[in-house]
Amino acid sequence: MNPVTTTTAAAPSALNASRTTATAARVLRQLRHDPRTIALLILIPCLMLILLRYVFDASPRTFDNIGASLLGIFPLITMFLVTSIATLRERTSGTLERLLAMPLGKADLIAGYALAFGALAIVQSALATGLAVWLLGLDVTGSPWLLLLVALLDALLGTALGLFVSAFAASEFQAVQFMPAVIFPQLLLCGLFTPRSDMHPVLRGISDVLPMSYAVDGMNEVLHHTDMTAIFVRDILIVAGCALLVLGLGAATLRRRTA
Repeated sequence: MNPVTTTTAAAPSALNASRTTATAARVLRQLRHDPRTIALLILIPCLMLILLRYVFDASPRTFDNIGASLLGIFPLITMFLVTSIATLRERTSGTLERLLAMPLGKADLIAGYALAFGALAIVQSALATGLAVWLLGLDVTGSPWLLLLVALLDALLGTALGLFVSAFAASEFQAVQFMPAVIFPQLLLCGLFTPRSDMHPVLRGISDVLPMSYAVDGMNEVLHHTDMTAIFVRDILIVAGCALLVLGLGAATLRRRTA
């Protein structure tokens, strides 16, 4: 009697547009039924900007200097938190394993998540930028559209970092614990509190390889220059490149098993 052999279909390796958009649509449908997550994504950055504006009510110039930087930092932090927790929830519930058992490649899954959260990032960044510039009176020399571009890239970077670190967490609590390790060092070294040129040479060297540093530099370029500068172009390319690199790492470290 001939032995019965079983074969397991290999997951497709090439990125497929229909599979990616289907994944993104599924994630958005799930988020639609989670109002707290939507509120965290959309409202918290706006509320933080309003709070910051009136903290510096007697010093509008200070709000101009700090507000532009935080306009890029807030979306990065919120997208990091929401994406890491949402992705981990899918893994621990078994949803991720079931999806990867289907004709769905890792690249399709990661790209679908990035597309879904990227759509939310557009809404989040547009609302925060519009609020800061047109309602809170953030005074920028350059175009507000360039502020929006940097804020959007920062949000996409936060999404990529959240997808990446979720692979190394076993619980939502652990996912949150990654924030001090991944976000706080960048926050301290990005130039928000003191110019990076004034830091200790070792810390300045570390800050030169952290993407948030270039996000803050890009915002400051818009704050002080009327036209798009070469430094601004360099900054946004670095932030975008880091986001793509981390997304690639996230696809490479995505595990098929939940345990």
